[in-house]
Amino acid sequence: MKDTDELALNVVLGSDGLARPAWASQDELMRTYYDTEWGMPVRDEQGLFERICLEGFQAGLSWSTILRKRPAFRLAFSNFDPPAVADFTDDDVARLMDDRTIVRNRPKILACIGNAKATLALRSEGGLSSFVWGYQPDNTPSPRTIADLATTSAESTALAKALRKKGFAFVGPTTMHALMEATGIIDTHLLGSHRRGSSGVWPS
Repeated sequence: MKDTDELALNVVLGSDGLARPAWASQDELMRTYYDTEWGMPVRDEQGLFERICLEGFQAGLSWSTILRKRPAFRLAFSNFDPPAVADFTDDDVARLMDDRTIVRNRPKILACIGNAKATLALRSEGGLSSFVWGYQPDNTPSPRTIADLATTSAESTALAKALRKKGFAFVGPTTMHALMEATGIIDTHLLGSHRRGSSGVWPS
């Protein structure tokens, strides 16, 4: 009974009868994101580039803030098409700094542009997806409670270091751990969640 009580404290049973962590039960937007996107494999270059940029913009903010602004981010950053963003000029930086619909942070904006250029450079080495997924661990965490969740790992630390060497910015170990969780590289759904094992990458 103790294990059951412990899980109950860390997942919330929704009106649909499905169990989710508390952060994914805040509102409809977060529930939909959790149920359809978070933890699902992202293997395409553009998708991973977008996630890296958005995780960087999220630093110091809540993910719900970034998620609500994601349509505006996509419009402002040419749908996160790496070649297009890599060609952004000082005029684009000025435009973005005047755009109240996104997070107006110059270092993060410049990092996104620089990351686009670094993404293109990686094409000669197999591409961004191959590079990032190369840090998939042999095993995934099996968190029973929120307290079991780490914010970094040996793999996220190594990935952050490797990306920085390739010219990426705003890719620290914590940010890369969040990226790995969000894109299915690891499965950190709580064992009591209805989404555990849903990615197809890891067993439930």
